[in-house]
Amino acid sequence: MIIFLLKGHPYHYYMWNRAWRNFNMQLSILHSESAAHKGYSSMVSITDIQAAQLRLQPYLHPTPLEPAPGLGEGIWLKLENTNRTHSFKARGALNAMLTLSAEARERGIITASSGNHAQGVAYAAHLLGLHARILMPRHTPQRKVEGARRYGAEVVLFGDNYDQTELEARRLEQVEGRTFVSPYNDPQVVGGAGTVGLEILDELPQVERVIVPAGGSGLISGIGVALKHQRPAIEVIGACSVSTPALYNFIHQQHLPQVWDTLAEALSGEIEVGSITFELTRQVVDRVALVSEAAIAEAMRWLILEAGWVVEGGGAVGVAALRGGAVKPDKRATVIVLTGGNVDGETLRQVLAEG
Repeated sequence: MIIFLLKGHPYHYYMWNRAWRNFNMQLSILHSESAAHKGYSSMVSITDIQAAQLRLQPYLHPTPLEPAPGLGEGIWLKLENTNRTHSFKARGALNAMLTLSAEARERGIITASSGNHAQGVAYAAHLLGLHARILMPRHTPQRKVEGARRYGAEVVLFGDNYDQTELEARRLEQVEGRTFVSPYNDPQVVGGAGTVGLEILDELPQVERVIVPAGGSGLISGIGVALKHQRPAIEVIGACSVSTPALYNFIHQQHLPQVWDTLAEALSGEIEVGSITFELTRQVVDRVALVSEAAIAEAMRWLILEAGWVVEGGGAVGVAALRGGAVKPDKRATVIVLTGGNVDGETLRQVLAEG
């Protein structure tokens, strides 16, 4: 029967192969859970990411991996801007909230976000029938504010920057007893984000280098764990704006300041003290590239005019790194993750007018 499927029906082979892979994942997850009971554990493991992939399958489809010959030979774009809520953030938020206990759900959800995580939490709360209060900085793009409200979340605009917003959300967590869903400092959020890495390996097993936008660094942590579990030699490069240098400062021991007026507001803010992403990025990130505001604007223009994709500034920093020279092109198979496409019309018009 199996030989017949392999030779005569490629689609059936694909489905059989996917089912077999899922079966092996489930065995691996059971083994991991057994090991955890015996005292063996880590912050985020490959089995956590595999479990997240199985958990998310009924809700989220894999996003496309598209060749980008205009960027050079062997370059692909991972289109997270086509995901639910037009951002990768739905992965981590939904995975985290699916794993909450009944008691944690009943307390209600609270979070802080510069925009994309807000929409991910709102989407997850809508699916699960939960109340979510979401704090966002006052300068958050209106598209992101309305996106969260569209799913029924209670949106509160608070603070002049993300750091102020997160501190207030953490205060309310304590005062009101709500369940805080971090944008990055949560193993389940990182595990959900890491499913991007599994999809890259599934579709492009020969990948040698991946460039990932980085703010709080949940995404690059999860992708790095997934990639380096299978092939430690894969180079994982973070991309930050000079205005949002949190991960760059940590990895390269620098002290550049946050600049809140930036096209990459999705990456704004310092990484929370004690965040699990400090140790994870130390383990899986090879280096971090910095890009200018001008390079981000140019990358956004290139993406919409040449590649046909609307990508927000924070989601375009990987392309900016390659086109601006912060990451040198070479012959290696390279994936650039486009993390989001939620940009206000006025910002997009300004970026296009400057070109």
